Parts: sequence; C-alpha cells; structure tokens
Amino acid sequence: MLHHKTALITGASRGLGLALARELARRRWQLIIDARHGLALEAARVELSRMTNVITLTGDIKERAHQRALAAAAQGVGGLDALVNNAGLLGPSPQPPLLDYPIHVLEQVYRINVLAPLAIIQAVRRALKPGALIINVTSDAGAQAYPGWGGYGSSKAALEQLSNVLAVENPHWRVYWVDPGDMRTQMHQEAYPGEDIGDRPLPEESVPGFLALLEGDRPSGRYSARALALEAAR
Repeated sequence: MLHHKTALITGASRGLGLALARELARRRWQLIIDARHGLALEAARVELSRMTNVITLTGDIKERAHQRALAAAAQGVGGLDALVNNAGLLGPSPQPPLLDYPIHVLEQVYRINVLAPLAIIQAVRRALKPGALIINVTSDAGAQAYPGWGGYGSSKAALEQLSNVLAVENPHWRVYWVDPGDMRTQMHQEAYPGEDIGDRPLPEESVPGFLALLEGDRPSGRYSARALALEAAR
C-alpha cells in the first residue's frame, strides 16, 4: 500500500477529527492520531487501519510526556506533511457568563485550546517536512461575541492570533486557522444541553474544506471550512 503523505491529527477518536482522519485514510495518507480515551481511539484505529497505516497514542495533549510521544512518533515515520490541532475543550456545560466563569476552569480551557497546540508545534517542529502545513481548528466564537461563549471564544481568539503570528514568523510553512462551522458533535451538544441540535450539519460536511487546504496551495490565513467546501463543490 502506497502512502505518500503523513498527517498528525489530535482529538481524532470522534467528531471532526475522526471524520477528517477517515477521508485522509481513504486517500492513503498515513496517520498519527491521538485522544484521551483509549477505547474510542482503539475503535478508530481498527476502522482506519483497513485503509492505511495508523499509529495511535492515548494521552492528554497538555502533558509534556504526551507531546514528546507525538514528536517521537512523527520522527519515527519520517516526518509530517500536516499537523492538525483539532483537540479542544469546551469548558463548563452549559456555558456560563464571564462574571460567573470559574477561573481555574478557564485556565484549563486555555491550556488545552491555546497552549497545548503551540506546545505540540514546538515539539514536532523538526519532524515537519519542508512545505508542511499546520491547521489549528478554531471557531466563529473566536471572531464574534456570543453571550456565554466568553471562555471558549476568547481561547479560540488567542489561538487565531497565535496562528497569525506563527505564519508570519515561519513563511516556509503554511499555517491555517480554520473555522469548521456549527456541527452535530458531542462538544456542540454539551454547549447546548437539553436542546435538539439535529439540524446542525454532520462533521463530514466540513471535511471537504479541510481537504481543499491539505491538498491545495492556498496561502497562510484564516478560512471557513464550509465556504471552502461550497467553493470546491462548484
């Protein structure tokens, strides 16, 4: 089986991460994927390994040992063509207003959504091949002010500016910060407990937008996955 490219995707046992991993596996990308829960990650490995080579690592992206393990895996397969920082933390459910937001919880949201993606980039930098691309998954809550979304949204705003500066400092990479749009995922359901989110699109509908970046040559910048998907469908 020929594998011409390799991607590392965090948080790939469910939701958008798994949907993207499935499509890359179909296209014969070699994959390194991680998640916090071993059972779900093993199920993903069994499914994806029918189509491609898959390395799985169970762990927490904010932990240094796990970041080093991801870097070692990337070096072991000869380097990365793409890094997708998809794993994230919503925070409290339901989302509280900022005046009631527990600061110790907000610290964890920032550790997962802002600091961990940068730490992973730092850890794997020597494994990133020339011309490699980095995708940091963001949200419209990082660009728009929604009541109750101050914690998660501000963490994504910080990730967007981090990505922006990273792109300027490293023109040899393509750095994308990508809004996947509303999706019918567990995280989105946790943001709206008790509500029916059945009208939201499945994560698979955002995947073509990510593929447009992974397989294209667009310049570094902020993109909407749904808009790219519509463009690709025309």
